[in-house]
Amino acid sequence: MNRKDEHIQLATSFHKEERNGFDELRFIHQGLSSVDVNHVNLSTGFLGMKFSRPFYINAMTGGSDKALEINGKLGQVAKKANILIASGSVSAALKDSTQIPSFRIIRENNPTGKIFANIGADKTYRDAIGAIGIVQADGLQIHINTAQELIMPEGGREFSFWEENIKEIAQKIDLPILVKEVGFGMSRQTMEKLVSCGIKAIDVSGRGGTNFIRIEDARNNKHDYSYMSDWGQTTVESLLEASELEIDILASGGVRNALDIVKALFLGAKSVGLSGAVLHRVQEVGVDETAAWLVRLEEEVRSIFTLLGVRTIEELQEKAQVIFSSELMNYAKQRNINLKKYGV
Repeated sequence: MNRKDEHIQLATSFHKEERNGFDELRFIHQGLSSVDVNHVNLSTGFLGMKFSRPFYINAMTGGSDKALEINGKLGQVAKKANILIASGSVSAALKDSTQIPSFRIIRENNPTGKIFANIGADKTYRDAIGAIGIVQADGLQIHINTAQELIMPEGGREFSFWEENIKEIAQKIDLPILVKEVGFGMSRQTMEKLVSCGIKAIDVSGRGGTNFIRIEDARNNKHDYSYMSDWGQTTVESLLEASELEIDILASGGVRNALDIVKALFLGAKSVGLSGAVLHRVQEVGVDETAAWLVRLEEEVRSIFTLLGVRTIEELQEKAQVIFSSELMNYAKQRNINLKKYGV
């Protein structure tokens, strides 16, 4: 079976909405809200772009006939819901031009929407230009996936040149560029390195959703890596790590519902990426129902803002009150993270 199809199959089979890092904080309910639902403004922006909804469809797949079908549907969903979408890694199409249609179909089905092309940090500046052209993209998403590569049977083993690749791409490409993890979260030190490379937006993509160690372990017939399945920082922990950085922060990894989105926005995210939840729905119920779910998701986020008595994301971050679990407080203490900005 094609590796991309294996990833799709395993990601789907492993998908379940279990407890994760978002459950380590809860909001204080405000019974007398001064905000009406229709007063809530969820508009946001990053990298100079403006969006009416604070969530987007994150990178998933491409490079196979099955991926062609899925990406075609995802492009339609993004168009119907009017949200940003990122392609899966375009590496397969850079190697094999017959796979180009499985990525370009996103643009064909979403001709005027915002689309980011995705490549790995192992790819060069010229690869980045090629990927943007294939997808006909408005921006570039660079993924870093060291943990996945090390466990993937056919994965890379050389990583020391990744920073130089990212730096060159950031310097030479005059389009919005962001760097994301693939579900293992980010430390403050990693993000500081990316800032020094010229990166202005980061998706922390933490542990709690699609787990590529579990996926690659299932594909690896030689070694058992199940003991590594909880590797990395959660999305919430990663957002705390980013709390003092002057950079656009996005969040993904384990986002299950509207409440998780609001928690990520409260912790500083400009927008929130959805992948597993979208992939599962588009395969189970199709394009129209998935797009309708995304529209309902916006309505649910508005309702939670109203419950908290806030009208905007800025007000959410300034006024909402939260309780952190003792485990999360301990993490912050050991990592020397100042929680005063969160009112904790």
